[in-house]
Amino acid sequence: MNFEHTTLLWLLSVIPLMVIAFIIRQRLKRKQLQSFADNAMLPRLQPDISTRRPVIKLILLCLGVGMLIIAWANPRIGSKIAEGEQKGIDMAVCIDVSNSMLAQDMKPNRMARTKQVVQNLISQLGGDRVSLVVFAGNAFIEMPLTNDYGATKMFLDQISTDLINEQGTAIGDAIEKGMATLGYGAEGDDEPQWEPNKSRAIVVISDGENHEDDAKEAAENAAEQGIMVCTIGIGTTTGGQIPLTDGRGQVKDWLKDSEGNVVTTHLNEEMLHDIAKAGNGIYVNAGNGNAAVEEIVKQLHTLESQKFGAAQFVSFKSQYQYPLAAGLLFLLIEVFILERRNPRFSLNRIIKRKK
Repeated sequence: MNFEHTTLLWLLSVIPLMVIAFIIRQRLKRKQLQSFADNAMLPRLQPDISTRRPVIKLILLCLGVGMLIIAWANPRIGSKIAEGEQKGIDMAVCIDVSNSMLAQDMKPNRMARTKQVVQNLISQLGGDRVSLVVFAGNAFIEMPLTNDYGATKMFLDQISTDLINEQGTAIGDAIEKGMATLGYGAEGDDEPQWEPNKSRAIVVISDGENHEDDAKEAAENAAEQGIMVCTIGIGTTTGGQIPLTDGRGQVKDWLKDSEGNVVTTHLNEEMLHDIAKAGNGIYVNAGNGNAAVEEIVKQLHTLESQKFGAAQFVSFKSQYQYPLAAGLLFLLIEVFILERRNPRFSLNRIIKRKK
């Protein structure tokens, strides 16, 4: 047997706390009663008080809570290896890591918001393969194509504006590197073995301030090869300043140009619109929150899934219903047991009636 949500089993630690709270409560009650009468007189003053019933109720309550927690953790048995066909799309996510991504016109800043968007996007994938490309003045592949989303999130956490020293926003180079992760244009191959299909996409996340190359032409080339290019805008059109921080992350100054003026970076939505249009994709603004990612996912669902081959996976049978039923039964019994004795239903009274 194993549990689907093992971390929930830590909640079982609440049961010892319930026992401790019960003991403290009983001692306080006894101390209060002793202030009115001595121990010898207490049974006469409270003939219907039971010392066992509160303990029984506590045991039932602990069992009920314990069973419900175990049911929540979903115990599973009967595991078996099953085979299934793995299908999905291939997607390259290109992330802008230029200094402009430190601007704080999106809280806490553009870079942090970008990671949130990508994590949200990854969480909605199912069987699809994804790669990561980072770019500033040039681009490089951060992570090759994989369906290991745990590894993807680990690589994503390591992305920062320090990865590339050469500043700029080479979106065109990023698209080309994204195509490379999808298998297009192997080095040394004059005529790459490439079959265009409708199961590949590139998602560019940037503020759109492209300074290095013709991103629109790169998107058109990708579309010609059957790759959809979508863009997500990070930042605001009103713009924001780029902070310079010390070793503790505190802002000490703002980035300035050669004339000493504070640099303001703006979201270039027109550029990102043009790139998406050239790549037969869509543009969304990250400022729309989860709706932006949902729009991208909806667009990706228009692509045809391809077969990645057979995959093996472990199949379990959930057994949560048994501890759930037991937990509810224990709690139900606990409710109907009173802490005080009921003289009308005492055993001695019943025997006397029969006589």
